[in-house]
Order: sequence, then structure tokens, then C-alpha cells
Amino acid sequence: MTLLIIFVVFISTLLVSILFSSLLEDIVENYVGKQAMTVAQLAAQNPKIIQGFTEDHPSDVIQPESERIRHTTGADYVTIANHKGLRYSHPNPEYIGQPTATSNDAVFNEHKSIIYQGNGISGPAIKAKTPILNDKGEIIGVSSVGFLVENVQNQLSNYKMKIFQLSLIPILAGIVWAIVIARRLKKLILGLEPEEISFLYQEREAALDAIRNATITINIGKQVTSMNKRARELFPDHQLMVGKRIVDGHLAKLIKSVFSTKEGKFNRKVLLGQQLYIVDLSPILNHNNVRGVVLTIRTVSEIEQLTEEFSEIKAFSENMRAQNHEFLNKLNTIYGLLSLKQYDRALNIISSEVRERQDIISFLMSSVKDPLIAACLLGKKNRSKELQVMLEIDEESNLNSTLKPEDAHHLVSIIGNVIDNAMEAAWQRNKNKGKVKVSFTDLGNEIIFDIEDNGLGIPQGMEDIIFTNGYTTKTGENHGIGLAIVKNSIDLLSSQIYIDRSNLGGARFTIALPKDTKA
Repeated sequence: MTLLIIFVVFISTLLVSILFSSLLEDIVENYVGKQAMTVAQLAAQNPKIIQGFTEDHPSDVIQPESERIRHTTGADYVTIANHKGLRYSHPNPEYIGQPTATSNDAVFNEHKSIIYQGNGISGPAIKAKTPILNDKGEIIGVSSVGFLVENVQNQLSNYKMKIFQLSLIPILAGIVWAIVIARRLKKLILGLEPEEISFLYQEREAALDAIRNATITINIGKQVTSMNKRARELFPDHQLMVGKRIVDGHLAKLIKSVFSTKEGKFNRKVLLGQQLYIVDLSPILNHNNVRGVVLTIRTVSEIEQLTEEFSEIKAFSENMRAQNHEFLNKLNTIYGLLSLKQYDRALNIISSEVRERQDIISFLMSSVKDPLIAACLLGKKNRSKELQVMLEIDEESNLNSTLKPEDAHHLVSIIGNVIDNAMEAAWQRNKNKGKVKVSFTDLGNEIIFDIEDNGLGIPQGMEDIIFTNGYTTKTGENHGIGLAIVKNSIDLLSSQIYIDRSNLGGARFTIALPKDTKA
């Protein structure tokens, strides 16, 4: 790279010198022509030369005066000729009395002065001719002055040599600065050559495009600076595009948090448009300063599709864990009763537990035709026992409608998030006396779910704000997304959700799903 910069400096200086030399030729030739005309007019206006035309032997007067002017001005020749073109003076006396070698028609016929380059007796020259007038204003002769091209070229060569000598100074200074800049630049680019940088850039682009997760980089001004192929496919509607600022409030808040903490954030749920995404945010650090953020974005549907089997196992494991926790407590109680020989009470606990489990499973199997919704309600029932919150499912509830798989998935997302929020609200206010009641029916033209709790309820005027992406009253991270997901799923199902005061003292959420979405 150092050699490349030196080469560029050298070539640039050389080209400037050549260009200046070319301009200098035009300048010198123009200057010499004007100087020739000045000398010619000086001779034409000389009183002695004009007076010499009236003498019997004009050359005796004109020749000495012409030579004096020639030596004074540095011209190569000063020739005075009469109106017939016969010379009265010339640097070489042998040519006196002979006609001039070039035409004087422009002077005599057109009465004008001319500058031109032509060949004469003395060789190629830059010439100027001007008329000589007597006291009456009549043309009596012509004044011709010339500077030989050979002498002009020699003078130009001297100028050019000085230019090239002077150009060595910026060349040497440029080389020194080029070495300094090259070393500094090489340090900044980690010692890489331009072709290596180009290859790394192409390699980076290919690597990013090969990643199946959407990868987006954001600068410190919250503008998108690059997107890989998957990101461009994922956001064809220009929600995110290169050069555009991040406008989503929740995502902008997460990016601002990364800038302030200099720490990454992972597995954050963000709602963009009508789609829910999982986002990882990693800071781009330079000397411990955050210069940008890298976003890795995956759709929830992709994750669910790729990890469906794992999710099922995990859900089963969580249910088993909840049940195990509960059964372990009851098993310890039964063990204690048996140790105390309280056999009847132990049998009552066992009978009650078996009956409760069988009742809830039998109820869900008979009352809920869709297995996904039944599984969701059973899972929440087990979760409520772990949280020590009473979850009551109305025995009069019934759901005989079967939904399309994607609609059932959205409905499970809705009721799952609402029930979770209800149990948390009930527990926060009442601890182990928290209560949540769920009822549902598909009588009429809609599927109706009512979910109510004995928590603090929803303050008046906040019914719409709680569905805002990122809004939460809870402390800690990973909150403020549940109800945003609910609102998104409600919109996708063309459903309605209503919020009211519960008879239990907390909030009541009513979800109305039109039956025309069923399979």
C-alpha cells in the first residue's frame, strides 16, 4: 500500500508538472507575440526612423536606429521596409535593399497590425508587423519584429527544467507524507492490503447472506447500515431498510439500552407490524465505545417450526415439574399421616387428589373438542397449583367448535397470556388467596372466553395503553410483550377483546372470536 500511495503522489506531481509546462508554452508564445508587437510599434513610432524615409539614403539613418532598438529589446531582428517591401534595415546588412521574405499585404491593404508565426530568412520565428505612418497619416512603410522559435524554445526549456527541479520538492514531501499516512492507514486497517480488504468484504457479505437468521447492523444514529439476504426477505415492505431509522418504540428502547449499558440483550420478543419476532442485540465496541448494534432477528413461527418437538417435550417437562412439586408436598403429607397411623385421613387425601385430577381431565376431554386448547387449559391448571393461585374453570363451559390449526394457535396464545397475567395479578395482590376464573362457550355466532381475577384490576383509561408493545408495570426484563402479542393475535383473528371490572374485584377480559374462522 505504501508503494501504491508513493506511486500516486509521484504520478500526480508529474502530471501537474507536465500540464503546467504545456500551459507555460502557450503563455510564453502569447507573451512573445505581444512583446514582438510592442517592439514593432516602438520602431514604427520612432521619429528618427520616420524621418529616415525622407532621406536620400534611408538605410543610413534607419539601420543604426533599428539595431539599437533590437539590442535594447532583445528581439532577434527588427526590419524596416518601405511601401514596396524593400528593406531599409536588417541584422544582416547584406539583406538591406532586398524585398521582405513574407507578405505585407495585411499591413498595406487592410491597414492593420498582425502577429503570426512563420518562416523568414533567419528561420522560423514569432513575428509582428505594424504600419509606419508619416505626419499626414499615410502608410509609408512597415515595421517587422521577430523572435526566433529556436531561441524561444531554448528559453522554454530552461523554464521547464526549473519547473521539474522545483517539482522535486513536492514529490519528496509527498513521498514522506505518503509513508506517514500509509503507516497510519495500515495501522487503522490492521495491516491489510486493499485486495485483502476487498476479499474480506466479499467474504463478509457472503457469510452474512449464508446465515439463515436475519442480521441487521444499526449505527449510533439508530439508522440501518446493512442487512443480509434473509433480512431483506423478511422485511420486503420496508419496515426495516438500509438508511432508514428505527421507528418502532420498543425496539428503539432496546437499542438505546444497549448503547447505555454496553451489554447485549438476547431472546427479546418484539412485535413489528403484525409479526412477532425474537431479537438478539449485540453491541459493536471500538475502544470500549459503542459504535453500533447488531440485530439477529428470527420469527417466532420459524423457531416454533424448528423446535416443535423440543417445545412439546419442554412443555411436558414443565407440567411434570409443576405436578411433581405439588405431589411431592402431598406425598410428604400422606407419609406423615401414615407414620402417625392416621390411615383414614391419608385415604381421604389420596381419594380427593385422584378424583380432582380425573375430574379436570374428564371435564376438558368432554367439554373442549380442540385438543390444543384443552392442553393449554390443563397446563395452566397445573401452573396455578405451583403458583398457589386457585384457577377455576366453570363447569358449565363448553367448546364443541374445532378451529383451523393456525387459528387454534393464535387463540391459545391469547388465552394463555391473559391467564398468565391474571394469575400474576391475583398472586401479587392476594398471595396464596389469589383466584382466577375461566369460562367459555360457543353458543351463538361467536366463541366467547371470559377470564377474571381478584387482582388490582385495570385503571380506568388504561384499557388501550396496556396493549402497547413494551408497556409494563412490572420490574425487571422481558416484560411488556404478552398483551402486545394478545392484541396482535386478536387482530389476526378479526376478533374483539373487552376489559371490565370483575365480580371477584379485579379485571375481566372477554375474548369474542367469530365462528367463521373455524375449520
